[in-house]
Amino acid sequence: MQSKITLYSDKKLIEEIKAYAKEHNSSVSKLVNTFFIALLQQDKKSDLSYRKETITNRLTGRLADSELDEKDYYRHLEEKYL
Repeated sequence: MQSKITLYSDKKLIEEIKAYAKEHNSSVSKLVNTFFIALLQQDKKSDLSYRKETITNRLTGRLADSELDEKDYYRHLEEKYL
């Protein structure tokens, strides 16, 4: 479903955007929609990236002083699954 939006901007900028759209076989509406979609996708990616980074930073170095080694890991798996 499409709906109408009214935007206000500098007259010269509007003229330039209309010329740009025409040169690129597009419309101002398509340019605005493309911009909004890209803006929202970037925001979602940024939020997801931030959450991943935060979790990773909290876990980094947690086992640095641990005396566990690979043999302990295999022993754990044997106890858990056998």
